[in-house]
Order: sequence, then C-alpha cells, then structure tokens
Amino acid sequence: MADDGAGALPPAEVQAEWMRVARDEAELALASGDVPVGALVVGPDGAVLARAHNEREVRDDPTAHAEVLAIRAAAEALGDWHLTRATLVVTLEPCVMCAGAILAARIPRVVFGAWDEKAGAAGSLYDVLRDRRLNHRVEVIAGVDEEACSRQLTRFFRER
Repeated sequence: MADDGAGALPPAEVQAEWMRVARDEAELALASGDVPVGALVVGPDGAVLARAHNEREVRDDPTAHAEVLAIRAAAEALGDWHLTRATLVVTLEPCVMCAGAILAARIPRVVFGAWDEKAGAAGSLYDVLRDRRLNHRVEVIAGVDEEACSRQLTRFFRER
C-alpha cells in the first residue's frame, strides 16, 4: 500500500513498545469493570498524540470504545479531524463502529494485538478497513504482541 502519510512502518521493536503502552492503558479500564482495551494515536514521528481505554461502563456510553476516545482526543489535540499522518495502536482488533471512526478520521495505519473473531472488522469477521468499495483503505498490521493482548482479555473474562 502506498504511504498515505504515516511514514515508513516502524520496526517490530517499536510496534511492540507501542503495544506495551496500549496494554498499560487497557489496565486502567479494569477500575470501572470495563473490558481492558487500550488505544494510542501515534504521530509520524512516533510520539503518542493521545491514549485512551474503554470507558463504556463509567460513562454509560456504548460508543466509549478505546479507539473512538483516542481518535477524539488526538483530533482535539491537533485541532484537526484529519488524522492522515497518524497510526492507531489498539490491543484488540477494532469492531465495525471503530473501523468506521478510523475511516472517517482518514487514519492510514492500524496496528492491533489480539484478533476478535466475534466482532472484528479488520480482517477476522469483517475487513472494513481494507474494503476496496470504500473511498479510504487502511494498512493493517495484525497480531503485534498478540499473546500478551489475548491473555489480558482472557484473564478479564475468566475473572468475570
């Protein structure tokens, strides 16, 4: 896929470090009993522009997914909803709603950890992010630190 502005794909070590930060963010969701999903929006220089975790329970808001909250915060920080030079990093494959927000923000790259076979929209159940019928497609890097991300979610659901 052509470079849309997110820059060259960073090395695996950098992606793993981003995912570690996203996993740390996901842990914050546990305080409110929410599913531990964390997301970062990273600029082309590798700096974190925004970070968020699921807050559906604490906000009583079904749209308060980590990805949506991180995208909103990044757009506010930049003063522009066009996130055409950003990378979204998330611990769980985005759902259809989050994939829509990613496309709307024109984010060129998504890096995610665990696959979501029940609701994923980045290659497992659906592939909204790379659907050629849409006017924007996203580079998807899947399975970064997949085992650790999956363990975090499995532990949450087992304890529930």
